[in-house]
Amino acid sequence: MLVRLELDEAKQRLLFGFFETYLRLSEEEEAKPRHEVSQMETKEAKRVMELIVSYEQRGLEKGIQQGIEQGIKQGMKQGMKQGRQEGIEEGKLDVVKRMLAKGYDVDTIHELTGLPVEKIERVKG
Repeated sequence: MLVRLELDEAKQRLLFGFFETYLRLSEEEEAKPRHEVSQMETKEAKRVMELIVSYEQRGLEKGIQQGIEQGIKQGMKQGMKQGRQEGIEEGKLDVVKRMLAKGYDVDTIHELTGLPVEKIERVKG
């Protein structure tokens, strides 16, 4: 029916968007049109298959875009978490420097900050 309407690209996109949003098909329902296409005459079948393939291609592109966006969001969250951790670590190292300047011993600094002794020794240098 869509092929016979000879809709322009914008109207096809509008209809496909509607179908995609409100008329989700099961695998069985999606297989039925393909079977019907195999029963059509060659010229009309070719046009219908172009519609089906372009619809699938748009769905694939949309899925890829959503995946990219999701990956970016997850990457940003991970980056922010890592940045916070690095900031906390830098803050602790700053405290270690000040404690060393005031004469605290390495074991006391380790006990109060929770930093490994090796790291405190490196700051002490």
